[in-house]
Amino acid sequence: MGSDQSSVLVVDFGAQYAQLIARRIRELGVKSELTYPEKLLVDIKAINPVGIIFSGGPDSVYSPGSPRVDHNVYSQNIPILGICYGAQLIAQDLGGEVSETSSKEFGRSEVTVLDDSLLLKNLQTTESFWMSHSDSISKPPEGAEVIATSGGSPVCAFQDKQKRIFGVQFHPEVIHSENGLEVLKNFVFDICQATRNWTTSSILGDLIEGVKQQVKDEKAICALSGGIDSAVAAGVVSRAIGSNLTAVFIDTGLLRQNEAEEVEKAFKGELGVNLIKVDASKKFLSALSGVTNPEQKRKIIGGLFVEVLEEVAQSIGDVKYLVQGTLYPDVVESGNGKSGLIKTHHNVGGLPEKMKLKLVEPLRELFKDEVRKLGLELGLPEDLVYRQPFPGPGLAVRIVGEVTERRLEILRKADAIISDEIRRARLHRKLWQYFAVLLAVKTVGVQGDLRSYSYPIVIRTVEAQDAMTADWARLPYDLVERISNRITSEVKEVNRVVLDVTSKPPGTIEWE
Repeated sequence: MGSDQSSVLVVDFGAQYAQLIARRIRELGVKSELTYPEKLLVDIKAINPVGIIFSGGPDSVYSPGSPRVDHNVYSQNIPILGICYGAQLIAQDLGGEVSETSSKEFGRSEVTVLDDSLLLKNLQTTESFWMSHSDSISKPPEGAEVIATSGGSPVCAFQDKQKRIFGVQFHPEVIHSENGLEVLKNFVFDICQATRNWTTSSILGDLIEGVKQQVKDEKAICALSGGIDSAVAAGVVSRAIGSNLTAVFIDTGLLRQNEAEEVEKAFKGELGVNLIKVDASKKFLSALSGVTNPEQKRKIIGGLFVEVLEEVAQSIGDVKYLVQGTLYPDVVESGNGKSGLIKTHHNVGGLPEKMKLKLVEPLRELFKDEVRKLGLELGLPEDLVYRQPFPGPGLAVRIVGEVTERRLEILRKADAIISDEIRRARLHRKLWQYFAVLLAVKTVGVQGDLRSYSYPIVIRTVEAQDAMTADWARLPYDLVERISNRITSEVKEVNRVVLDVTSKPPGTIEWE
């Protein structure tokens, strides 16, 4: 972290959405950085922020070992906003009270704005905000006044004008809070008096400088998948170390239809990247034989990835670093030591503990839409920039059960049909992801007047802004019908097509 007179510090208390708060601040054009309770005072001195935001978190302020901050934080004369757990912590620390309530709030809740304040200005008397809490503030901090209430939160928002300390029980950072961004805007600009200084070009400059400081004159290889994440990571590192970077594309045998050829054409031909292609499909499929547990699949794939990359690095000679396109949602879902494990991503928790190469992850604190903007800034082709996300473990985590060459072929055909029809309907820019999932069961059907016993295919299409949350896409019925008819007609091993109508949460975007 470097000194910055117009930066907002976001304190992560173990929330799934802590980085999302920082991202929302960056959307407003203001630099934001993540820190942790135990580091807060040190980072305040290091960067002199214009404001501090306490995130939510899974703990109760009454739980033994729950995260706390040094009380000296409150006397730094810096505006503070607490969100959910963060607001409860402020209340408890400064003479208020927090209680477990009988009416817990999860999901959208109606909030009544009681009084005009800098934090809640320009809002309606009744607003819909996203809640997720069991405890609630029953008495505001000493010297603070209540500025909003809800059915389950008698102190839904409070303010101490003199100390410039504020708290809200709801989550303004999530898209489900209709005017949540307005609340954050009020805090950042009206209360903290921040200036807009965070642009795509400034982000790129900071990332390039960070890689230069980390890698210096050493050699690095980049695990290039063909997707936007690894492409932008390669672009950033290439700007930083030039010819000392070699991109490596591993054909795992778990790719989509024609993907290996398309990646090689795009990066080696059109972009002129120093690219080495390795066909390791037999090695990956052999290692996955008989494996059905999704976490085990991810760890096997992650381990083999590194094994192959280290072999390539050895052939190049004197390679010290491995570049990956890890994004923040990957880190959060894999468990970052503060938030819980949802699933292991092959490029985070799936990596082996002992690895010869040191990791370079320039995009680790960014979200997909920010990475796409960086891709355009780097001059990458739009088709690549807006390509739908594809998981590092590939089709292995879209096949429920064992991964075999035959099942991969079935899935590739079905997936290609879905992709083709989505593009024909001109929905490929609107949807976050659209793909097929192959289940481990078979169902009875009738095909050609004969009984069939074949696989079902799941259509999975979602809309999202950052992949931290996602909503299932409401496809037109005629489009769903065309996809279903084509799959059951053109993929003979499939006799049933179903539609996944689950949002995230409670589900995840991928099935495994």
